[in-house]
Amino acid sequence: METDDETTTEGVLEVGQFYQLITARLESAFGRRHPHWVRGEIAKVYEKGHIYIDLVDAASTSSDTKRPVLNSHCWGTPWAPIKQRLAAEGITLEPGLIVNFYGYVDLYAPQGKIGFTITQVDVQSLLGDVARRRAELIARLGAEGLFERNKDVDLGPVPLRVGLVASPGTEGYSDFTGQLLHSGFGFVIVLVKTAVQGEAAPPQIAAAIAALDAHGVDVVCLVRGGGSKGDLAAFDDERVVRAIAGATTPVFTGVGHTGDESIADLAAHTRAITPTKLGEEIVAIVTHWHRRNVRAPAQRLLAATDEIFDEATEYVAERRRTMIFAVRDRLRAERRDLASTRARLLMHSQHAINASARWLASSRQLLGAYDPRRRLAQGWSIVTGEGGAIVSSVDDLRVGDMVRVTVSDGSFAATVNEKNGVS
Repeated sequence: METDDETTTEGVLEVGQFYQLITARLESAFGRRHPHWVRGEIAKVYEKGHIYIDLVDAASTSSDTKRPVLNSHCWGTPWAPIKQRLAAEGITLEPGLIVNFYGYVDLYAPQGKIGFTITQVDVQSLLGDVARRRAELIARLGAEGLFERNKDVDLGPVPLRVGLVASPGTEGYSDFTGQLLHSGFGFVIVLVKTAVQGEAAPPQIAAAIAALDAHGVDVVCLVRGGGSKGDLAAFDDERVVRAIAGATTPVFTGVGHTGDESIADLAAHTRAITPTKLGEEIVAIVTHWHRRNVRAPAQRLLAATDEIFDEATEYVAERRRTMIFAVRDRLRAERRDLASTRARLLMHSQHAINASARWLASSRQLLGAYDPRRRLAQGWSIVTGEGGAIVSSVDDLRVGDMVRVTVSDGSFAATVNEKNGVS
């Protein structure tokens, strides 16, 4: 093959010169002063101060061996505010997301690579894509029936053992626990501490739900205070939703502000609009049970007891009146009986006294007839021996014995000189 020496000499460029030429041509059409919008699907993301993103043609498929790839990047200084804005909207750049980047082409000669420097991100288009992906996820999970599974789990009548998935020290944690601790009921809170925002949050929340489900609590409460969409993005994560759907314990959610609704809320057994409202709802369930099963029966028992006491009081009062009247009547009857008995005793005693008086008079008269003094006055005498014994027979004396003879007006001593018996 023959070449023109002059043409060859003028047309040959060094590699560096070639890259300078290409760079100049690229900058003139796609460089810093001529930025363009580029649309593609994120295939790979790497972030470390700067962010590096591999974009592929959104219309291509992963099986396409000729799938075009654009190595793009955003340096740390412009990336920081972009990242902050994306986070505020709940957007995370991740594989599968379709994005619109605004920037310019650059050429890195040492590696022979064409890159794309990102200066802006179309947030509105991302929001639309995020909403689309969220709707697709909701539809897919709904088709699997995951949103109804936990709702079919029976809630115990008195959920006093409360499993709590939250970050201690946050406002949402304090709002929820404050309702339980100041309710007057004996709630037991079993806390599993987790992150509630950021990339680490979804797997931690899912693991916490599973741990509390196995622990045997009455209800699992997922709590997070208000924040931006990005702060609440963890509760739209499929792993969290599947953990809720797979739990055999009712899962209650109290996430965000009044207007926020996450996919986790859709899967939950019961959803409250705020952590405070969730605490109030748990307390209301226990209060209702307590009112129905404790206070109401206690009030009925108290009313029945009061009625029994009233009846007993009336019965005792009636019995008291009956006893008073009965005792009074009995006392009157006893008094009449005592008076009658007294009269009879007086009459009988008078009769006895009179009979005794007559008997004494008769006895006195009879004894008077036998009075020795009367006999002495009639001339009788009484002879007593030396010992004072009355001599009633001559055999009681011997000749020579001294005797005393008592007559009506005195006595004298005598000596027995002779004894004469009666034949």
